[in-house]
Amino acid sequence: MAASPTNPYSEAGVDTAAGDLAVELMKSSVRATHGPEVLGGVGGFAGLFDASALRDFRRPLLATSTDGVGTKVAIAQAIDKHDTIGQDLVGMVVDDIVVVGAKPLFMTDYIACGKVFPQRIADIVRGIAEACTATGTALVGGETAEHPGLLGPRDYDVAGAATGVVEADGILGADRVQDGDVVLGVASSGLHSNGYSLVRHIVTNAGIGYGDNAADFGMTWGEALLEPTRLYTLPLLRLIEKLGASTGSGTGGVHALSHVTGGGIAANLARVLPQGSWAEVDRSTWSPSPIFRVLIDIAGSTLESAEGTWNLGIGFLAIISADAKDAAIAALAAEGMPAWQVGTVGFGARPSGEFEQGAKGVDGGAVRLIGAYADGAK
Repeated sequence: MAASPTNPYSEAGVDTAAGDLAVELMKSSVRATHGPEVLGGVGGFAGLFDASALRDFRRPLLATSTDGVGTKVAIAQAIDKHDTIGQDLVGMVVDDIVVVGAKPLFMTDYIACGKVFPQRIADIVRGIAEACTATGTALVGGETAEHPGLLGPRDYDVAGAATGVVEADGILGADRVQDGDVVLGVASSGLHSNGYSLVRHIVTNAGIGYGDNAADFGMTWGEALLEPTRLYTLPLLRLIEKLGASTGSGTGGVHALSHVTGGGIAANLARVLPQGSWAEVDRSTWSPSPIFRVLIDIAGSTLESAEGTWNLGIGFLAIISADAKDAAIAALAAEGMPAWQVGTVGFGARPSGEFEQGAKGVDGGAVRLIGAYADGAK
């Protein structure tokens, strides 16, 4: 009897059947993000989104963002837990769009892996889909690529891109910021998805395994470090709507937003301040959450040394008109998001000393952190 013909692609390490199974496992999660504006279902060459709703805008501007999760995926791989990485991806991508006041419309994802494990891929995509639902974003397409020989069998990386829309006269940003505006810090859920190369360096040098018990957190180290990124999009959009309605025009009391990602608090706040302005962020107004303190203690370092790497307890910054401060804090608290004043925007002559001036190619304002962190939990 003649031997069955072999599949040269399979011999090269690519399992197309596993890829097809992964798609089947993720279909229901992806479909759950689709409203009537999504056409074509799952599996097409391109995702289709009905843009006719944009005709209701006077001058719609599209906002777009792309990002990944960084080396946080290495911890997910180490403890074989993949159901939260998707939320991290959506947080990194979609929460950048709301910075300009835009409502997200749709997102696509990309997963590169050394070998397709269908259930693992489905877990990742389910996390993406659930977070898309939580941010009002349709997951309209994606790609899973198997790269044997380039990535190890259990290695993978994730990336995504999203598109949103904002009315032209409703864009938030530096040009709206005024002298005396209040800077609010909005609490993070932990490390989010930045600075994990430093995290892994600290943990490895201390001889800690991700499966080891982390007594400070009542779980393993891997589980503690995989705490998913908080999703800010819908609460912030509702805040913009609420304060806009209360003042009767435009975006009302919300002037600018900043997503605290790579670079930390000062750098990301400086990006959304106008040239000639400055702000001092008072560390005494909050206490960085335990995950930051424990890691710093293990490293034998200081919280201040990590200010350019981690968010240290503030995931978003909102620049608000002074008379809207109390309403903004109350509105965010009602959304389950603690917020508090960390500083005030000034124009003209600024205090002497070192400030961080602009960041990431933006010649914006100047920011520095002052004082000492509070001891108690915020």
